[in-house]
Amino acid sequence: MGTFLTTLGDLFDRGGPVMWVLLVLSLLSVMLAFERALFWLRTHRPGRRRWLDQVAEALRGGREDQAKSLASDDRTVYGRVVRSLLNTPAHDSQAVELIEAERGTFERFSTVHATIITAAPLLGILGTVLGIIRSFNLLGSAGDGIADISQVAGGIAEALITTAFGLIVALITLFPHMVFRAQGDRCLGGIERLSAAALGGRK
Repeated sequence: MGTFLTTLGDLFDRGGPVMWVLLVLSLLSVMLAFERALFWLRTHRPGRRRWLDQVAEALRGGREDQAKSLASDDRTVYGRVVRSLLNTPAHDSQAVELIEAERGTFERFSTVHATIITAAPLLGILGTVLGIIRSFNLLGSAGDGIADISQVAGGIAEALITTAFGLIVALITLFPHMVFRAQGDRCLGGIERLSAAALGGRK
């Protein structure tokens, strides 16, 4: 473990200051992804499709007491939507209103993830540019002599390391972000289905 930490610290020292910014972004990405994963596991837990079928059928059949009973202990987006449907008059634009009311919940941190996906490769490129500038400065300062090859190689290493790490951070953020977007689309479909069932049951 100590050897690993030493190697990791050396890698970050060689990568330059941009590496530490990328490290912060990677930690932030992992923490937010963990929170979102727990959220969607609770929201779309096993048996959710069957629960939605039962609630939609109850709403469509005008059995509001049954729908209320099914949603009473549900603390997810769907539970709140059902309780809102039961407590307000049904109308054609209700689905849109409910989606907008809950959008902040199921799209939480989406903008942060999208920003990290965009910023991480750019920071990697910045590190590349800084490393190359450092290498050329060393070559230029040597004059007619020969620059210290190890220092020039260090600048090139900084360029390569930051580029690779920036791409890694973007990738480890991209895949969860796409999964969470798919879950959000599924949630939208569920809300629209419940709203249509409630509207049909009250006509």
